[in-house]
Amino acid sequence: MRKKSAKIRILRTLKEKEVTKEDIEMFSDYPDVVDVEQMSEMLGISIKTGYKLLKENKIQHFKIGRTYKVPKHNILFFMKSA
Repeated sequence: MRKKSAKIRILRTLKEKEVTKEDIEMFSDYPDVVDVEQMSEMLGISIKTGYKLLKENKIQHFKIGRTYKVPKHNILFFMKSA
């Protein structure tokens, strides 16, 4: 019985973190991959805090040269989990 309740809890958590069409439309003005300044603007945080989130790996990202790039869907997942 214990396994079933844990499984239900995990499914509820995953369902809560699902990105909806409304979430996607909220950021339709932004490209699919954004830089730190755009990400910070989307989240309403400072650029310094944006870099901190990336360095702590709280938002999945990648680097091209010295520039951080963040897929828009990773920002939406972060917003759902926060």
